Amino acid sequence: MRYGAGVLRQYGGRLLLVFIGLLLPLWGFAELADEIHEQEAIVFDEPILHFAHDLARDGFDRFFVLISRIGYLWGVVPFDIALVLVLTLLRRYREATFAAIALGGSALLNIAAKAVFARERPSLWDSIAPEHNFSFPSGHAMGSMTLAWVLVLLAWRTRWRWPMVALMLPFVVLVGLSRVYLGVHYPSDILAGWAAASVWTVAVYLLVYWGGLRPWR
Repeated sequence: MRYGAGVLRQYGGRLLLVFIGLLLPLWGFAELADEIHEQEAIVFDEPILHFAHDLARDGFDRFFVLISRIGYLWGVVPFDIALVLVLTLLRRYREATFAAIALGGSALLNIAAKAVFARERPSLWDSIAPEHNFSFPSGHAMGSMTLAWVLVLLAWRTRWRWPMVALMLPFVVLVGLSRVYLGVHYPSDILAGWAAASVWTVAVYLLVYWGGLRPWR
């Protein structure tokens, strides 16, 4: 019992991270991917899309188009590049390596997954911000969630961890909602993107910070 308690004290945080960031998202992604692979309809996809479309207003249109753009080309992508460059200039090479592999690898993983599953985008109505590549998993969801995980994991042992969680959680949710509201993704695309980003980023973190290594040491 004393040995078990000691292991939990030493590795409890990492075990919790493995469960929350790896095992649960991996299970969720596998379930969704299996449904898509079998070309079966996911029961909650179209009802949620119709509900989102019923909320359409001019103000919501402008807001969610802006959020969608910030969630990728206008915000996330340039921030990703700036983050890696700043960490490198500060000579925080391990932190820069973690961020670069997690963020860059997530984008490549999304491209590969879209090609593998080749899921067509929703066509329930004409979107005000149409997309023309494949749908599963959502690149916006993966990109924003990967960035959120990177920032939270880097900040976790500092006084900025809860402010970072409070900032990134609503941002990730809003980006996901914007893609559903605009009718360019099924809700299952968003969930799969979040799950894939979590698995990838946490796996990279555990590899880069193996043993007793921690960010900023």
